[in-house]
Amino acid sequence: MPETEFESAPTTAAVPSYGAPAYPSYPQPAQGPQPVQPMQAPAPYGAPVPGAVPAPPPSNAGWAAAAVVFFWPLAFAAFNYSASVYPKWALGDYQGAQHASDRTKQLGMIALGIAIGLTVLLVLFYFVVIIAAINAADSGY
Repeated sequence: MPETEFESAPTTAAVPSYGAPAYPSYPQPAQGPQPVQPMQAPAPYGAPVPGAVPAPPPSNAGWAAAAVVFFWPLAFAAFNYSASVYPKWALGDYQGAQHASDRTKQLGMIALGIAIGLTVLLVLFYFVVIIAAINAADSGY
């Protein structure tokens, strides 16, 4: 019995030779001196740069949440528009993303306006009921 199993194993493995190098060599492009590019002035603020990607518009999720609080039927559409802002922007539909952002804000403002209008009508109704109750008590019915 040999002292170790490794001593009995062959020390060299037969590697088949296919006549191809171990790593293929590809022709490398010639590296010449690179021309120096002149520095360009940055674009002025507010001027759109052709081919530049605009920043994504705000999703206005706060206005969608306000729609839930003030007039919940509009909240479904507001959250739908709010959730579609970033996907539209990521697909390159910048005008669609801006429209969805603006529409979310508009729906939130409409919900707030409806809530204010209904609150004013409720206060007027209470005022009329209290006046009617006072008049009925004074007339002796």
